[in-house]
Amino acid sequence: MIHAHQLTKRFGGATAVDAIDFTVEPGRVTGFLGPNGAGKSTTMRMILGLDAPTAGRVTVNGRAHGTSGAPLREIGALLEAGAVHPGRSARGHLRWMAASNAIPAARVDEVLDLVGLTEVADRRVGKFSLGMGQRLGIAAALLGDPGVVVLDEPVNGLDPEGIRWVRGLARRLADEGRTVFVSSHLMSEMALMADHLIVIGRGQILADTSMADFMRHHAASHVLVRSPQATQVADLLRQHGVEVTVQPDDSGALHVHAGDPAAVGELLGAAGLTLHELSLVRSSLEDAFMTLTADAVEYHATEGVAA
Repeated sequence: MIHAHQLTKRFGGATAVDAIDFTVEPGRVTGFLGPNGAGKSTTMRMILGLDAPTAGRVTVNGRAHGTSGAPLREIGALLEAGAVHPGRSARGHLRWMAASNAIPAARVDEVLDLVGLTEVADRRVGKFSLGMGQRLGIAAALLGDPGVVVLDEPVNGLDPEGIRWVRGLARRLADEGRTVFVSSHLMSEMALMADHLIVIGRGQILADTSMADFMRHHAASHVLVRSPQATQVADLLRQHGVEVTVQPDDSGALHVHAGDPAAVGELLGAAGLTLHELSLVRSSLEDAFMTLTADAVEYHATEGVAA
C-alpha cells in the first residue's frame, strides 16, 4: 500500500505538489493521470525517496521507502527506462541490481524471460530500441518480486503486442494482491487497465475514485435513437421536455440528452413509434479527463497551422 498525507513539494517559489492525500490500495490497478506539469512525476519521485517532501509524508507499506534494507524487494519502479549505462548488457544491468539487494542471480533470467528479452540478454543496452528499453525497465521493476509496483508510462515505445502484454501484466499483478500504480498519457489504455483513478492538476488532487464512478460523473452521455419515424420521435420527446439533436449526416440518428434509455424506449413504445436502435453512448475516458482538467492544463496549443 502507498499512503500520502499532506504531501507537498516546492521548488523555490513554485509549488509542484500541494498538500495532497491519497491511498493506493493493493489488489487493484490504480491509474495516475494529470496534464503535463501537474505534479505526477514529482509525486512518484517522492514515493520512491528520490525527492524529499517539503512537507507531509508518503509511506510504502507503513514506512518511508528509503528505510528498507532491500528496497527492490518491497517496491519496484519504472521511471526512466533509459537510465541504464549503454555499454552494459541487459543481463549485466540486472545482475548488479540483484546483487545490491541480495536477490538470487536466477531471478535475473526469470524476469528477462518474463519480459521477452532472453534472446537479447547479452546485447548492449545502447543498441536496444525504445520498446526493448521499456521491457528492460519493467524487468528491473519486477526483479525483487515486490508487493508494490510503480510504472510511469510503461507502454511508451511498445508495439500493439507489447501494449497488450503490459495491460495483462498489470492486471495479473493486481490479481495477485499487489499494489499497482500506473501513470500514462494513453487514455485508451488506461480505460482498459485501471480499476481506480487518481487525477492530479496543478499539484492538487482533482479526483480519487473508481473508474466506473469517474466515468459516471465526468463523462458526457446521450441516448442514441434511430427510427424510420425520426421526425415524430423528435417531436414527441421535445413535447416531454427532452432535448434532442438531429445528426447532420444522412443517418437519421437522434442524440437524446436523457440518461435513461429504458424511459425513452417506453415513451416511444407507448406512442407506437418504431425503433431500430436505442443505446446509451458515453464519451471516452479521454473526453472525461479533458473536461475535468480543462482549467489545470499548463500549456495550450492553438489549432492553427503555421504559414
